[in-house]
Amino acid sequence: MSTFVTPPIAKIWPKVSTIHGDTHTDNYFWLREKSNPDVLAYLEAENAYTQAMMQHTEPLQDTLYQEMLGRIQETDCEVPEKIDNYYYYARTETGKAYKIHCRKKDSLDAPEEILLDENQLATGNDFFQLGVYKVSPNHQLLAYSADTDGNETYTLYVKDLATGQRLSDAIPNTYYSAEWANDNRTLFYNVLDSSKRPYRLYRHTLGTGSAEDVLVYEEPDEIFFLLLRKTRSKAYLVLQLLHKAITEMRVLNADQPNGEFMVIQPRQQKLEYYIDHHFSDGHHGDRFFIVTNDQAENNRVMTAPVTAPAKENWREFIPHRPHVKIEGIAVFQDHLVMCEREDGLPAIQIIHLPTTQSHTVDFPETVYTCWPHTNPEFHAQIFRFSYSSLATPETVFDYDMNARTRELKKQEEVLGGYNPNLYQTERTFATAPDGVKVPVSLVYKKGLAKNGQNPALLYGYGSYEALVLPRFLSYRLSLLDRGFVFAIAHIRGGGKLGRRWYRQGKVLQKCNTFIDFIACAEHLIAEKYTSSKKLAIMGRSAGGLLMGAVTNMRPDLFNAVVAQVPFVDVINTMRDPSIPLTTTEYEEWGNPNIKEEYDYMKAYSPYDNVAPKNYPNILVTAGLNDPRVAYWEPAKWVAKLRALKTGQNILLLKTDLSAGHSGPSDRYEYLREMAFVYAFILDRLGVND
Repeated sequence: MSTFVTPPIAKIWPKVSTIHGDTHTDNYFWLREKSNPDVLAYLEAENAYTQAMMQHTEPLQDTLYQEMLGRIQETDCEVPEKIDNYYYYARTETGKAYKIHCRKKDSLDAPEEILLDENQLATGNDFFQLGVYKVSPNHQLLAYSADTDGNETYTLYVKDLATGQRLSDAIPNTYYSAEWANDNRTLFYNVLDSSKRPYRLYRHTLGTGSAEDVLVYEEPDEIFFLLLRKTRSKAYLVLQLLHKAITEMRVLNADQPNGEFMVIQPRQQKLEYYIDHHFSDGHHGDRFFIVTNDQAENNRVMTAPVTAPAKENWREFIPHRPHVKIEGIAVFQDHLVMCEREDGLPAIQIIHLPTTQSHTVDFPETVYTCWPHTNPEFHAQIFRFSYSSLATPETVFDYDMNARTRELKKQEEVLGGYNPNLYQTERTFATAPDGVKVPVSLVYKKGLAKNGQNPALLYGYGSYEALVLPRFLSYRLSLLDRGFVFAIAHIRGGGKLGRRWYRQGKVLQKCNTFIDFIACAEHLIAEKYTSSKKLAIMGRSAGGLLMGAVTNMRPDLFNAVVAQVPFVDVINTMRDPSIPLTTTEYEEWGNPNIKEEYDYMKAYSPYDNVAPKNYPNILVTAGLNDPRVAYWEPAKWVAKLRALKTGQNILLLKTDLSAGHSGPSDRYEYLREMAFVYAFILDRLGVND
């Protein structure tokens, strides 16, 4: 290693402010001045330092990359999805970084029609991300959007699929929602305000300029997001107004695009609900199925007539079950599919609507995950879903909801002779200091000796009720085949064990998230899966905040830390409403204008709690165009760590100067990034080929 390389030192330029009588000093506030040449110079200096410190691992990085690339089927095709008389799918080709979107008419033996080649659209750009991809109801037009710098602001286009030409319609500053009305000429879309919040819904008529588009709805409350979708029945457009603990749904008949959106139930505190539509079946008129937390912490399912959908007319269809979280529903003509979670494990329950008889789909493993596909056909009797575990590659099934049988459509192919029987998966439980049992999902190669000498990687997130799915990732084999234990800590703040599990890890209970993660690490060590000298930890975004918090709390417990695009500057960010997404996050992290919540956040904020300590080896990543966690958060954190840390462990910052929150968009560059991260972990833990 080039130990003589000198790390860059960020200049100190204090910014002092006072809140609740507390003086807050930020020595590196200046790093948020993106247009300041000194900022880019500092980021480039950190990148150069990282490259120099990792130079000796370049042969290992190349080995890892070749391994990862060698396991994937570069030329591959998704399972086609039938919509009316067309089969839609996306495929990839060897050497091409992005997907090619195609279809065939009437039969899979028909000639292929290429609708959109992302590789062509990405030409000349360091970054490319497809956002909206919506084919019109008559299958003649395609609405799609593109982001070419990673800031999640998209330009919306329309393509004529008969001629292959892009129409003159081009709409900037759009977000992830766009839907066609049933007339095939009216397109609805949402746009962003200055803080990157989707807040307006517009109606666009093909052939007119975007300046003529009609503002249909504007959400003035800055804590709400505005999104749009279409019901599976294709009868309604659903305007979703979403807050962390409040929702409001409005619907518009998709046959009447010039009409008014009708409110289902006006918003009220702590009421969440989501809807889908069901056509009359002879026993009931047209109705909405509604998933709601009304008097149901883990949700229940209600119905309401389309003509009178307000809450006073809701009727219970599936009651609340305290130990089962209803995560979502899919409404078909003859069936209701419920995606549930019990004891941390997913389940699919299918109800035959004419008879109300129900059954649950069986799964073979004790630690697994499953998720539904889009299933766009309302009259379908087949439900498509994917299944995976930490050892089982993604497997796509078509499930006959009447016959209760499944057909294997495809399993992810892992090249090089992968055998899942060589790997062991299990679920164990760590005990937090308050006695709570925290689930941990594990995978490792069979024959592993629990002697405390194995390298291990513990992954965590623990926010927004999000799930870290115990699914298969082929690149992870590069660790497992080198003797690693890979573990996921399903900590409070996530959604593994229902809504209460989430609530116990947010706002004034946020520290449960960090305490749980530390308990999981200590459990792996106590059970002799690994030792502190052999333990690496990793988290991304809010999981990066987790990395910063636990590293401040227990720097002795880990050897290596990977914090990807970490949200670490909690106080400064939550005090600044001009930063994208800040005010919408008060329900998750707290409002610093409230003293109790400010004091609590300051007590764990990673940036504010850096101190002279012997920190572990740390790799931090950032994206210059990241709209979710601004690049300056990881940059400031590293600058402060570098100024205060003791000991000889390395500290690296790697900023992608052409990407955003998700990192490289090119699938090959993504694998190179993973090879870099894994090389850091292997090198720091002393695992040599």
